[in-house]
Amino acid sequence: MLLTGDSDLTDPTAVGHKFARQELLRRAGFPVPEFFCVPATVFDRTVGPVQRSLARPPHRASHRELTAWADAACSRVTALHLPETVTDSALTAFDRLVGPEGLVAVRACVTADASGAGEDGDGDPFAGLSDSFLYVQRQDLLRRIVDCWASVFTPEAVAYRIRRGIDPAAARIAVGVQQMVCGERSFVAFTRDPHDGADRRVIAAAYGIGEGVVQEKADIDHFFVDPDGGVRGELTHKTRMVTLDSVDPAQGAVIAPVPTPQADTPVLDDQVIRRICRLAKEAEEYFGCPQDIEGTITAEGGIHLLQARPIVLGSDTSAEISIAWTNHNVTESFPGVSCALTYSQARMFYETAFADFYRRMGVPRASRHLAHHHLRRMIGYLEGRVYYRLDAWYALHGALPAFDLLRGTWERSLGLTPGEAGQGPRPTRRGTLRALATAPALAVRLAAHSLAASRFLRWWDRLAARQPDPSRQTAEELVTAYRHLWSCMADRWGITLVNSYTGLLSVAATNALLRRWAPTAGEGLLIGLLCGGRENRSLAALRSALALAELLGTQPDLRDAVLHGDERQVWQDLVAGAYGARPAKAAAEHLRRYGDRSPNDLKLEVPTPRQQPWTVLRTVRPLLSQGLTVAASRSKEQESLERARQELRSVCPNRLRRAVLAVALASLRRSARIREDARFCRSQLYGISRQILWRLGDILADTGRLDDRDDVMHLTVEEVLGAFEGTLAGSDVRGLAGHRRTELARYADRAPLPAFFSTSAANPVAAGLPDSPTDTAGQLAAGSVELRGIPSSAGRAHAPAKIVLDPSTPAESCQGRVLVARETDPGWLFLMLAAEGIVVERGSLVSHTAITGRLLGIPTVVAVAGATALIPDGAVVEIDGAAGVVRLAGNGADPR
Repeated sequence: MLLTGDSDLTDPTAVGHKFARQELLRRAGFPVPEFFCVPATVFDRTVGPVQRSLARPPHRASHRELTAWADAACSRVTALHLPETVTDSALTAFDRLVGPEGLVAVRACVTADASGAGEDGDGDPFAGLSDSFLYVQRQDLLRRIVDCWASVFTPEAVAYRIRRGIDPAAARIAVGVQQMVCGERSFVAFTRDPHDGADRRVIAAAYGIGEGVVQEKADIDHFFVDPDGGVRGELTHKTRMVTLDSVDPAQGAVIAPVPTPQADTPVLDDQVIRRICRLAKEAEEYFGCPQDIEGTITAEGGIHLLQARPIVLGSDTSAEISIAWTNHNVTESFPGVSCALTYSQARMFYETAFADFYRRMGVPRASRHLAHHHLRRMIGYLEGRVYYRLDAWYALHGALPAFDLLRGTWERSLGLTPGEAGQGPRPTRRGTLRALATAPALAVRLAAHSLAASRFLRWWDRLAARQPDPSRQTAEELVTAYRHLWSCMADRWGITLVNSYTGLLSVAATNALLRRWAPTAGEGLLIGLLCGGRENRSLAALRSALALAELLGTQPDLRDAVLHGDERQVWQDLVAGAYGARPAKAAAEHLRRYGDRSPNDLKLEVPTPRQQPWTVLRTVRPLLSQGLTVAASRSKEQESLERARQELRSVCPNRLRRAVLAVALASLRRSARIREDARFCRSQLYGISRQILWRLGDILADTGRLDDRDDVMHLTVEEVLGAFEGTLAGSDVRGLAGHRRTELARYADRAPLPAFFSTSAANPVAAGLPDSPTDTAGQLAAGSVELRGIPSSAGRAHAPAKIVLDPSTPAESCQGRVLVARETDPGWLFLMLAAEGIVVERGSLVSHTAITGRLLGIPTVVAVAGATALIPDGAVVEIDGAAGVVRLAGNGADPR
């Protein structure tokens, strides 16, 4: 009646694929715990009459009707009893397996049909959705077998079968009774990456038993093992695991706390990871296809294999495909919620600029055509926030010459952690060789880049200078001017992105040379070596403000007015010449040249000094009160460079090697300068666009199409232009703007989505958005006192922290403080200059924050995960910009 180790347990129509595979593995010598089965024939004899008597659920039954039907059927099964002959055989087999006092796991499996289709089948996972019971004692065995039978009628199982077009009452259940191995650690291992089928082992592991991993009830570590044996871990702080209730074993598996010493210790060490990989590889070779295995590890280190099933990697996997989203890097430009107008213009920028970039990089036209749809979805708009859609980026960048060689550097520049990277197909040996083959042609293409970038900047300066005053144009002229501006931009802006790619090459090459020729160098060496050279336009804007502050400070009455007077009135008097012609001219010239640069200057809903000229004084005020000068700023930068050169001479005494490094550094420094110049030009592009679109908003409001001109922010660019071009689908822009205004306000009050998450490609994106992350404020004070990030600007700072989430924060509030932010953009320059040090959650070695920190000589650490939540505002912190370390020096909040 029962099938045991002495019987044929390899028939999936009798015991299901789950137990048939376990028996095959056991016979092949794999470490599978002993078990016996109650085959489906017993289920047929006992449950079959109930199945045949059931009326089928109504056609297209509602969820409530389906649940009621399933519950009624389940109740009828749970009222059944095992046949007496089976009862005696099961208890006898239990005693033989583990002894009267032993424990077993009782698991159900939907058996295969004549075609082989069934739970854990080769071509289709066929989710059985059947139950398992752990730590089962002898007196509970018979009841748990019946419970496994009854799980054929859970509402989830019934709904699944109906969706698959399968009779909801036709499934057959086999029950496996297996020796319970009380493991201290458990794992699930894949012999191929289940995301994309790449040749990489993936292991998820947790303390306690396997249900904690497969049911996500425990905190899980992930490990990625490359074919060459390299191991990369994505670790988590572990507080939960699933284990046997130590107080009342009859309760079975419960969620328990992870012992404190193990909370931050990897669940698996490299030796155990290699043993699991060997076991998984042997299972793959035995079955002849990629495998997903589950196992547990005992206190003595023994590994026991509890299940093996094929990984389904078919061509039609839309239900399993996920879309990865991140805003790690993009929040530099679009922090917080952004209006529809900002998002639509940003999406247009990415689409047009990158189309030109791929063309200039020599991506074949056929490849660009096939991937063109990805251009329109490089950035998404999720709950009012801008996110990168990573599959689009990987698809587009994957066609770039030499991208396989630069992928890691690019992922780091995007701010992705090791666990978040790798969302696209991984580099292969063939791909690497192909990338190397394209290197010579790429080198020729990039050799002329510096000249092309200079021409671009001259072209842009001429185009920007020719833009007419929007206040003097008709609606038709405004629309035409906007279209023309962006048409010109689409033909040239790719040059700036070629520069970014050049920068990635320079970063990769320079880092490789430093690792080879200066292995003992400190982490901050490269940071210091990047100082110096011609100043970029962003830095020129800052030093223009410094020069203006110095000039205004020469007149005591003017200085006092700027520091304490009404900024609107002071500005009006200043530019009218009340304090002399020279200050008036300097202030007007600064506004003319740099009026588009401000915090959040890429967000069209945020006014810049071009719209509110008096705000120039807000940037000048902290510079004036601190007595900062242009000469001191340049001196600081030069000192950082000289210290780095001295260190390089010490760690790399070979002059020839230093000369080669000097060439590489010059290229990297030039790329960084052009990048910041291009970012300044982008601020101007958005500034001109803002003036045009705001003016069109005025006209829409004046003609009664909008309630207020500010409502133009809640329309897309095409909707605004379409209202004047006659291409708008519908006419109620007022209602549309009002709806979006309400929606955006709701998103602004809601905690933001995580910085990285995935959604299912099978459903609308909004249906799969995750919950917002919980607030972790105070954890640094209570627990660890050290955070680490990417060292970005050498130097040390010891000061109270100033948490800044809104760049409109007055710059003087950052004086004498360590600025801690999620990210910065060029408009944060004046907040940064006022600070003693800078710590940001996002960014990379070539991000704006890192570059600016180096140029200003301010100690800076970027990519410090969770800094704004983990560092209490006002707590004294120490930062080491060369080592990338942030330490909490005191828990008491500073009163400032």
